[in-house]
Amino acid sequence: MTGPLHFEDLNVGDRWVSLGRTITETDIVNFAGMTGDFDPLHVDHEYAKQTPFGKPIAHGLLGLSLVAGLASQNPCIRTIAFLRIDGWEFHKPIYVGDTVYAETEVTAKEARGNRSGKVTWRRRLVDAAGHVLQSGTFETLVAVARAARKPADPVQSAEAAAYPAASTPMADRRIA
Repeated sequence: MTGPLHFEDLNVGDRWVSLGRTITETDIVNFAGMTGDFDPLHVDHEYAKQTPFGKPIAHGLLGLSLVAGLASQNPCIRTIAFLRIDGWEFHKPIYVGDTVYAETEVTAKEARGNRSGKVTWRRRLVDAAGHVLQSGTFETLVAVARAARKPADPVQSAEAAAYPAASTPMADRRIA
């Protein structure tokens, strides 16, 4: 397995599509509970039948949240901070049962010292038919690999040898 991608691993023009995620009614209800947004358009089937959508739709910000998560998982990006969203547009509704994907393209890079760099991403949330549901630009700080690999501390190295499970990153703790 290759490790997470760092700033220097990314090139302007790199593109990929995430794994899919199917939207459930539970996702919508949980998002409503987390945010307090119980607009009947999202949670009331009878109300939603009378709208142009004909049925409940997912919150737009649920879609935006999914883009942020899906786009950074496969491949895994060593993100340090989320800086900005620019020009985010909501083109089409997201319905229960839709499988969505995040399309990502690196559009700009800017070195920021020896620990991180700013990456600008064009991101789109698309459905299985390829319809663009949402789109816009994200800016994030991404770690530089050299900064992520610090020289070994002899005390920490001895502790890691004595307690290997405690020093193993959670992502590498797989259950067979």
